[in-house]
Amino acid sequence: MKTKLFVLGALAALAMTTSALAQEVTLRLHQMLPAQATIPAKALTPWAEKVQADSGGRIKVELYPAMQLGGAPPDLYDQAKDGVVDLIWTVLGYTPGRFPKSEVFELPFLITTGEASSAAFYNYVMANSADEFAGVKVIALHTHGPGLFHTKNPINKLEDLKGMKIRGGSRIISSMLAQLGAEPVGMPVPQVTEALSKGVIDGTTIPWEVTPSLKVAELVKNHTGFSGTHGLYSQTFGFTMNLDSYNRLPDDLKAVIDANSGLETSREFGRVMDQGDAVGLKIATEAGNTIVQLDEAETARWRAAAQPTIDQWFADMKAIGVDGPALYAAAQAAVAAEGN
Repeated sequence: MKTKLFVLGALAALAMTTSALAQEVTLRLHQMLPAQATIPAKALTPWAEKVQADSGGRIKVELYPAMQLGGAPPDLYDQAKDGVVDLIWTVLGYTPGRFPKSEVFELPFLITTGEASSAAFYNYVMANSADEFAGVKVIALHTHGPGLFHTKNPINKLEDLKGMKIRGGSRIISSMLAQLGAEPVGMPVPQVTEALSKGVIDGTTIPWEVTPSLKVAELVKNHTGFSGTHGLYSQTFGFTMNLDSYNRLPDDLKAVIDANSGLETSREFGRVMDQGDAVGLKIATEAGNTIVQLDEAETARWRAAAQPTIDQWFADMKAIGVDGPALYAAAQAAVAAEGN
């Protein structure tokens, strides 16, 4: 009898193990941009397909672009953290004060390419501000490539920006725009097309990669960038997963998510941004738009004018008991370590 009970118990355990291994999971991924935009089409969709393939079809990722599951872009991070959805991709700067130590990567003239800066940003966060992401599973952290101006009237020198109503995508970027003489207008990127077409803004700060999906090269005819390897600014992005959704997975499926998370995934998202920059630039060039790259002397003037933004961030960090200069130095070192 004991032998029979042992065998039955073993079979039951085997059946439970087999059931766990065969578990199928559907994850919902929510984000703010149209499905054809660069990151949704070239990064999130391939990521979902790879996770499904790596899991033997046991993980299925449903993609919900353009806020289809409700809410506004600033809600996305909490949608993942609170379990409203399983996965989100968002701009971290849409929630001011939420990631104070991480927002250093938005400071003027710090970042280089999307790929290098994304790797640097991931490494910086893991070493200096991982606590800001407590309560979620980090899939990737990344930046876009060098930020620049897209305006109705041309910008050939610093004085040309004075009084222009320019969209800023975060607290830091809006602060920088004010220091440079513009009138910052804060808004999430999906609102840019309507704001430009209705004259709510005179121009916007975005990288080249997002201009095609927003039809920016059709709405404005002037684009102004800067000399050197460091862009005027960047925004930071988070691709995160609800922690309970992750923890409920069997170990072998957790391993699939882990293998598609981290430094190399962050680097790939930045690489996709760089590829999107080339596409956006090509469209504006073929449209006959005016594309200005300010020379080194003029770029130096902008650097000096933007310095108060960095000084203000140092003061903001001091007010919350954080060593801003030390974090800025750590961010610079992380960027330099990527060879740019």
